[in-house]
Amino acid sequence: MKGKVKLLDATPHINVKIITVLGAIAVAVLFFFGLIFAIAAAYNPLRLLTSAVLLITGIVIAYYITRKPKTVIHQLELSGQMKAAALKCPNCSASVDATQIKIVQGVPYATCAYCGNTFEITEEPKW
Repeated sequence: MKGKVKLLDATPHINVKIITVLGAIAVAVLFFFGLIFAIAAAYNPLRLLTSAVLLITGIVIAYYITRKPKTVIHQLELSGQMKAAALKCPNCSASVDATQIKIVQGVPYATCAYCGNTFEITEEPKW
């Protein structure tokens, strides 16, 4: 047989962070006790304040565990034809692989595999 066959796993993987599970348990407990204290506030009005604190804490934790990470999308529009230039280390003039480029705070840096030099990638003027 020439091609490789990849078998799909029969059981789906559930990827849940432990913080999310513990947060959900904490929210359930806080809401439960918040409601109990709200019901008991008929006998002691101070319990209403405790109920409010528990419910607000539960809402804050629920917001924290359900918030989505922000996604930033960069779009680049080019005005003309672009051609890739060879990337060379300024220290030893060795060719640098494009996979060694890392973006640090919006600035592209490359690391030379031969001498270990890390340098900023800059575009040279065409004129």
